[in-house]
Amino acid sequence: MTVAGLVLAAGAGRRYGMPKALVPYRGRLLVQRAADTLREAGCASVTVVLGAAADQVRAAAPDLPATVVNPDWATGMGSSLRAGLAALPATGATAAVVLLVDMPGVSAEAVRRILAHAGPGALVMGGYGERRGHPVLLGRDHWAGVSASATGDRGARDYLRAKPVRVVPVGDVADDTDMDVP
Repeated sequence: MTVAGLVLAAGAGRRYGMPKALVPYRGRLLVQRAADTLREAGCASVTVVLGAAADQVRAAAPDLPATVVNPDWATGMGSSLRAGLAALPATGATAAVVLLVDMPGVSAEAVRRILAHAGPGALVMGGYGERRGHPVLLGRDHWAGVSASATGDRGARDYLRAKPVRVVPVGDVADDTDMDVP
């Protein structure tokens, strides 16, 4: 199975005070860290969706893998997910692992556990006790349905609630707390 990594990093970070893609964290920008995590986990390719301050992000992180600019980034995460999924058919991937830029506690080991269940029909989420979270794996068979349902800041949430999803425990090797404020 060929799995693509997809980093959603297009937001303006209003609550944070700046685009989170540009936030330094342990010697790297959050966007670099997220891309590195997906590469380290074994994703065949990684695509980063940018929006707010896209030119600044590219200048500050010239080592980023493939990027896609979401011109509708201000409408929310849903449009970034749609833009990212639209870019993936050219990769030949059978599934995509989605990671949000503002969750630096999601580890490569957590992503590897999710990748172990990859397939074109797979829907897999990381489990944190009783809660489901990131990383999220979307099999290629679901990309059109996820794209059709992704609106505002909901991303794939509604689609995933309506379908059977495998939840893989990752809470012992990851933390999906998002960085909403400095």
